[in-house]
Amino acid sequence: QVQLVESGGGLVQAGGSLRLSCAASGRTFSSVEMGWFRQAPGKEREFVAAISRRGGRTFYADSVKGRFTISRDNAKNTVYLQMDSLKPEDTAVYYCAATTDSGLAYYASRYDYWGQGTQVTVSS
Repeated sequence: QVQLVESGGGLVQAGGSLRLSCAASGRTFSSVEMGWFRQAPGKEREFVAAISRRGGRTFYADSVKGRFTISRDNAKNTVYLQMDSLKPEDTAVYYCAATTDSGLAYYASRYDYWGQGTQVTVSS
């Protein structure tokens, strides 16, 4: 079992930055790959970014590539999502997730554990 708790969401103006954190407990953190997803009102949950167990490989959705950076600190059992140049269309609830699969999973169904989400609102 892995318990995940996100933090760092909030209200920011377009062009601004936020850093989300996701603290993990339970299973050995370095044994799981991590991902970030988001869900806007009335839309399906969508993939944002993923990172390998040791952080050497990352994968991003085209919509955030070049603006968002995923990273992890295995010593702190934490994964981060640095979000720069934010746009109003980035407004959503952001979720971190953990998977025992390998290969930087894109589909939400491949993730075993989920946090409760943190709201990010970008004003124009």
